[in-house]
Amino acid sequence: MTQIAINTTQNVNINFEAASIGERILGFLIDFIIKIAYIIAISLLLFKVFDIDNVIKDWDPWSKMSIMALFYAPYIFYTVTLESLLNGQTIGKRIMKTQVVKIDGYQASLPDFITRWFFFIIDFYTLSGVVGIISIVASSKNQRLGDITAGTSVISIKNKVTISHTILENLEETYLPTYPNVIKLSDNDARIIKETFTKARTSKDYATLIKLRQKIVDVVEVKEQIKSNDVEFISIILKDYNYYTQNM
Repeated sequence: MTQIAINTTQNVNINFEAASIGERILGFLIDFIIKIAYIIAISLLLFKVFDIDNVIKDWDPWSKMSIMALFYAPYIFYTVTLESLLNGQTIGKRIMKTQVVKIDGYQASLPDFITRWFFFIIDFYTLSGVVGIISIVASSKNQRLGDITAGTSVISIKNKVTISHTILENLEETYLPTYPNVIKLSDNDARIIKETFTKARTSKDYATLIKLRQKIVDVVEVKEQIKSNDVEFISIILKDYNYYTQNM
């Protein structure tokens, strides 16, 4: 299995297993079956149940095209919509336990998913998918052209600890948070902070702890800090993040 070393903004490498071609193809087939099932269902509903041909027979061509495009939009935008809503997963990816992630350590955003979706036509509908398969095999990080362009890859999350598990902190019932702005962080941000913090504290890498603290202050926009050293400050940030996310 190909290992992907994702370099975070704190210059820490985190290793993931890249999804295999087989996993990606099976995920694609599951999604394809779901989309075809939708097309069949919506077509039967429109033409057999509602007799849409009669309903719109007097409409102008543009209106006809618009109403049909509306009904078939879920098929067209299925992948980009679900990946955006399900944190890099479609139903097929969720079943196969794979996920789209950014190579730079940040969470993939809507523009990234749109880029991948746009290049999907080239990757999998050109020469029956040969372009996409060759790209994945040739890439050191198992990336198709859409992934390379968007700066993403697809990883396997089978038998892996999820992001939410890696950022959990034990909190006392009486715990009171200090920095409410921690909600500006994402789960991925918190995971990167915790992993960087753990490694730096274990190796007594004080320079990294100082840089990490400053990065957190900048991102979270901490205006006033209580008196604490770097280890105490970062520990509070992680606990505060858990407090707010577990109680939202």
